[in-house]
Amino acid sequence: MDWASLAGLLLALAGILFGQMIEGGRIDSLLQPAAFMIVTVGTLGAVLLQSGSRNVMRGASMLRWVFRPPEDKSAGISRDLVTWSNTARREGLLSLERHLGAVTDPFTEKGLRMVIDGIHPYKIREILDVDVSTFERRERQAVKIWEAAGGYAPTIGILGAVLGLIQVMENLSDPSRLGSGIAVAFVATVYGVGLANLVFLPIANKLKSIVTDEVRRREMLTDVFCSVANGDNVRIVEERMLAYR
Repeated sequence: MDWASLAGLLLALAGILFGQMIEGGRIDSLLQPAAFMIVTVGTLGAVLLQSGSRNVMRGASMLRWVFRPPEDKSAGISRDLVTWSNTARREGLLSLERHLGAVTDPFTEKGLRMVIDGIHPYKIREILDVDVSTFERRERQAVKIWEAAGGYAPTIGILGAVLGLIQVMENLSDPSRLGSGIAVAFVATVYGVGLANLVFLPIANKLKSIVTDEVRRREMLTDVFCSVANGDNVRIVEERMLAYR
């Protein structure tokens, strides 16, 4: 559990709510279901139109990484790679086949299998580079839904405010309702700007960082698999891994 992410979100919300109270405002004045629906549903519709259902679903499934990032297995992977390199140099590439059963990551399994099959290092790099590029493109397209939401939400919040002001203008004959009506209208803007800058954009940036780390891990594996297939010294393999830290 990433407690810093949870604490950051709660701190941001607390700052807004306590600021509202210090200024003499009421918390319940910020609770406007109609404004919230305009901003959230309108933003979802715009993002769905831009990105398509597959990217939206993938991006939504990545939301769990904000509070529970993928486990960092770099230390274990490094140990395995050194072991595989030693084994390959002492016993040959085919001896690595006994390690395949313990590999759970599909990308790692694919690279190791190509090494065992004796594929030329150039071809291994060519194939794995395509895999890395495809993975990166797919994941970044999914992350972009949160960036898109951060861009659309403030504008849709302004749209909600305009819709609210239209309702206010229709009640000009009753001056007692103007103040509260205008206040309600601008809550939509608060929702739009608040969700964009406190939720959507921070989520997008954190997910981009996670995707970047995973791409770097796959690039490291590609380099090491090519090195093992080329019969390089274990020290060279270790230096290649250190370069990615």
